[in-house]
Amino acid sequence: MEAAAIYWDVVPYVVLAIVVVGTWWRYRYDKFGWTTRSSELYEKRLLRVASPLFHFGILVVIVGHVIGLVIPQSWTDAVGISEHAYHLQAAVLGAIAGVATLVGAALLVYRRRTSGPVFSATTVNDKIMYLVLIAAIVAGLAVTFLGVDGSQGNYRETVAPWFRSIWILQPRGDLMAESAFSYQLHVTIAMVLFALWPFTRLVHVFSAPIAYLFRPYIVYRSRDDARPGTPVGSAPRRRGW
Repeated sequence: MEAAAIYWDVVPYVVLAIVVVGTWWRYRYDKFGWTTRSSELYEKRLLRVASPLFHFGILVVIVGHVIGLVIPQSWTDAVGISEHAYHLQAAVLGAIAGVATLVGAALLVYRRRTSGPVFSATTVNDKIMYLVLIAAIVAGLAVTFLGVDGSQGNYRETVAPWFRSIWILQPRGDLMAESAFSYQLHVTIAMVLFALWPFTRLVHVFSAPIAYLFRPYIVYRSRDDARPGTPVGSAPRRRGW
């Protein structure tokens, strides 16, 4: 038990160090590779279904994880939300979002495997990323379904306090070591995914197109619109935002 507690005390900080340093390195030395490497030009029919399904599903999953791990049980108790009601709504919403995310990811993988140009643009790095990502989703769904009857214990008394303790630099690995194996497996796969994050296409999540809000208008004009005798491109332009 002591060795397990040390594992849960140390490994999260190793992963955080990899994420921070790896992201800095990627931005410093691979700015042109900081992209999703979009394959929309190769195939659109499946992408129109798979991409929204995956992205909206994963957003709900992330919000659910933040609520479950960051908000203490005492807070929901204080506002009158019973533990049974909390776990019921978490299980229902988590199951719906998790299944949507898994179906979207499966369709994306199927698209990559069956579309020749998309498959040709798929790297070994992409394959490893998809494998770990889907493993994390499946493990999360397993935890959701197995925890419905309460047989996996209350993660808000073990996993959630451990997660919060990491960020205040007072790790409680003993709490994580006491949690059910299903939770430990899910968290371990998640940490592997985060360690890979800076070195895969997932790094685009850290990009926010803030400059897009302040860019000038882009004016498209045909050559026929130019006044006779006026060189193309010499007409005064109105500034945008």
